Amino acid sequence: MTKTPYYITTAIAYASGKPHIGNCYEIVMADAIARYKRSQGFDVFFQTGSDEHGQKIEEKAKAAGVTPKEYVDKTVAMIKEQFDLLGVSYDKFIRTTDADHEKQIQKIFRKMYEKGDIYKGNYEGWYCVPDESFFTDSQIVEKDGVKVCPDCGRPVEKAKEEAYFFKMSKYADRLMKYYDEHPEFIQPVSRKNEMVNNFLKPGLQDLCVSRTSFKWGIPVDFDPAHVTYVWLDALSNYITGIGYDADGNSSEQYKKYWPADLHLIGKDIIRFHTIYWPIFLMSLEQPLPKKVFGHPWLLQGDGKMSKSKGNVLYADMLVNVFGADAVRYFVLHEMPYENDGVITWELMIERVNSDLANTLGNLVNRTVAMSNKYFGGAIKDTGAAQDIDGELEAALKETVNGANKAMDELRVADALTEIFNLFKRCNKYIDETMPWALAKDESQKDRLSTVLFYLAKGIMTGASLLYPFMPQTAEKIASQLGCELVTIEELEKTGVTVSGKKVTDSPEILFARIDAEKLLKELEDK
Repeated sequence: MTKTPYYITTAIAYASGKPHIGNCYEIVMADAIARYKRSQGFDVFFQTGSDEHGQKIEEKAKAAGVTPKEYVDKTVAMIKEQFDLLGVSYDKFIRTTDADHEKQIQKIFRKMYEKGDIYKGNYEGWYCVPDESFFTDSQIVEKDGVKVCPDCGRPVEKAKEEAYFFKMSKYADRLMKYYDEHPEFIQPVSRKNEMVNNFLKPGLQDLCVSRTSFKWGIPVDFDPAHVTYVWLDALSNYITGIGYDADGNSSEQYKKYWPADLHLIGKDIIRFHTIYWPIFLMSLEQPLPKKVFGHPWLLQGDGKMSKSKGNVLYADMLVNVFGADAVRYFVLHEMPYENDGVITWELMIERVNSDLANTLGNLVNRTVAMSNKYFGGAIKDTGAAQDIDGELEAALKETVNGANKAMDELRVADALTEIFNLFKRCNKYIDETMPWALAKDESQKDRLSTVLFYLAKGIMTGASLLYPFMPQTAEKIASQLGCELVTIEELEKTGVTVSGKKVTDSPEILFARIDAEKLLKELEDK
């Protein structure tokens, strides 16, 4: 049977420096979705990458005394290092300095120009270097007498130069019609309302798509004084990375995976992905992506992370203290569907202690210990089931269905909650069946064995569901119980196999409780 293709992308990381944990949240969320879809039997292609051109990078490279290419090579290595530390299973990491990408951008630009969608003119207005964004006088905000970017709040500079422009207004009505016919296109829906009311209804301005005031970009091949504006370059990665060819010779991979099933991006760049990007695709006569999800931000306790504030947390800092899976759990569990989430050292410690050490770690530890103590580690269904076991069995099915539904709706935090509710249900099952009391009565030996069998079944079902979110932890649980993880596809058909297995005789603690006062003191000293 042919698997259904599923193409998921993240926004490509801007290669101006090391990404903080707020930037990395998106890649972890995409990874959980990609792994979950693979487990459901989809043929997944998961692409991420780096956005490496623009004035900001040219300036940073100059300040560092290196070439822009040397600068981005170094920062891309840092980006990949953070992603790899978090166990991200991407299929492709595209760089906008890749030769095949650059070649296609030149072809795309030429195709749009020859079609009459791009024309040459002069630009005069305001430019935000960090955001690589242009603004008109009416869009600019004034703060303490300084003109600042309406998106990021940093100072803007006056820009006047010859430039090529894209005729955005030509496609505005068609885009609005697409929104109406595809209500699922922009998620959450509140983001769609923002795009319609703030940009489409007031009328789209033509977009500047080239620059002449700096050199670090992909040259326009028929007018080399111009380099391609970074957003036309960066957004096109979603098609160039899977083999799109503007001359009509696209790869089999492109034909298989495009249109993308999901573009996962931060809410701050939703305008580029739901207005500019669809219009570029319309110009190229290519299908539009099925869904764009603008996720909320992960904030530090005192607001949005910024290097100037000195409140930045990096993935490697957190992984060194808590381990990769604890960090993955926290960022996935704490991010609501629409509102911003918060991360602090104190909240991380609290989650590790309550959810990971108590609910999950303690459950696995008790089950392994009782199986070893009472049956030499053997798990066996002796057929002495009671109604309470049927209730646990029903909870397993409900959890699989609940997690599937939540993931279909991209409610990742809710899916994790479903799984941890199952672990809590297993802990309750121990209290209800009281294995220690059954162990005192020889005539209850078969009943005790059946209880431990159902307990192992519950844990292994939860671990198999947990794998996309916390892969290392799920594998450790399976190893401790001497069982194999199964895919979600198998969970739905046959469930897990635990009878006849043997738990480890040398269990390890999955997550140790953290002494909050001691750790916070150590972190402060550092």
